[in-house]
Amino acid sequence: DGSDLKQLTTTPRYDAEATVSPDGKRIVFTSLRDGDLEIYTMDINGTDVRRVTNRMGYDGGAVWSPDGKQLAWRAFQPQTDREKSDYQELIKQNLVRPTRMELWVGNADGTNARQVTNLGGANFAPVFAPDGKRILFASNHKDPRSRNFDLYLVNLDGTGLKQVTTHGDFDGFPMFSPDGKKLVFASNRYGKVAGETNIFVAEWKESR
Repeated sequence: DGSDLKQLTTTPRYDAEATVSPDGKRIVFTSLRDGDLEIYTMDINGTDVRRVTNRMGYDGGAVWSPDGKQLAWRAFQPQTDREKSDYQELIKQNLVRPTRMELWVGNADGTNARQVTNLGGANFAPVFAPDGKRILFASNHKDPRSRNFDLYLVNLDGTGLKQVTTHGDFDGFPMFSPDGKKLVFASNRYGKVAGETNIFVAEWKESR
């Protein structure tokens, strides 16, 4: 209800993109506290902070698997010397330019981290499917220069890519209801003006 507000982090730089674990005991979040955009977890009261990722580049937007044992997140890792220099200069200004992002998954402690997608474009806003075996996410990989994002499903090993939405406007930021029967997402579809974003809900049914 908005009462009992408590500040959990006090670092002078970016702390954001937080989600609570299914059991309500841990929070995963993105922070610039160590000089790079990395993923951390902490207890629900802000104690026991643990760093999860350790690679140059933007790791963020992490979410928990239904059993709380895994995390999925978006990542941009500069490859060339020019990309690395550009990234580091932006970080000094508390800025980032993540136009290319792929999805990663790993254990909640950071072990067994591996790349799931290699599609190109911007792949982000991952959420585990109710079965915990797949990830639903938003992507513009078919036309990386466009703002036409659709929702896609993919297995945790990167196989079985399946397009879920096909509308010509932006669809993104999906989440499942706790019982896995509903899907909610943001979309520009049916907007009265360009860029108008609204919330949509749909039944989650899969063909067998």
